[in-house]
Amino acid sequence: MKTAVLIPARWQSSRFAGKPLALLGGKPVIQHVYEKAIKSPLVDLAAVATDDPRIFEAVEAFGGRAIETRPVHRSGTDRIAEAALTLGLVEDDLVVNIQGDQPLFEPAQIGEVIAPLKEDPSLPMATLIYPIGRPEEISDPNIVKAVFDENRFACYFSRATIPHVRDGGRAPVYYKHHGIYAYRRRFLDIFAALPEGVLERLEALEQLRALEHGYRIKVVESSFDSLEIDTPEDLRRAEAGLQVSPSGRGEGDSGKPGER
Repeated sequence: MKTAVLIPARWQSSRFAGKPLALLGGKPVIQHVYEKAIKSPLVDLAAVATDDPRIFEAVEAFGGRAIETRPVHRSGTDRIAEAALTLGLVEDDLVVNIQGDQPLFEPAQIGEVIAPLKEDPSLPMATLIYPIGRPEEISDPNIVKAVFDENRFACYFSRATIPHVRDGGRAPVYYKHHGIYAYRRRFLDIFAALPEGVLERLEALEQLRALEHGYRIKVVESSFDSLEIDTPEDLRRAEAGLQVSPSGRGEGDSGKPGER
């Protein structure tokens, strides 16, 4: 059983076009993601999945592996499903989806997200969550919130503030969703064949497709926070993050899917 990290990356973004090639510490954002992925001793192979020739060429220029995918995909998961087939991954292989705009993730998070799938062969999918520490993130629609049951299976993900506290005086722990997923390769085939869910379309969150069609998602509380690059301001925050030793605390993550 191999573990492959596939990094979906595209050029278009409503808030920050071309962000995978934006320079961070003198290197493209996508290069930071790729180089962190291959630092994990658990990873057998890594590749960037993209439909854009500029990103493809940039990855090959720094010595990375790039997979050309079709231009139209509903989500990052659909894109890496195609890439996994191109790479010839077998049904039981594990595929980790790390967003191409998440340069400050920690390689140890790969081990965190694949651990449940190694322990339980029946699980199709897992993802990471992290307790929200910055109050402004609780109501920020770019910070995706997660709620889960007592067995740590996801109940719902939303851009709204969940859970909603009806009565005052209570202080719940809010959890953000990190945009890092792990799947069995055979589940990627199933996921890509599913019709888009109503909630997926309304919230613009691909993981809701799995929940709407009755598939379980195991959530793992990560030891690390992480920042996704959604805006030029995020890039400036990431620059500051490169100047400090990685404590895993203090930077925010939007938790958004790679294609949205």
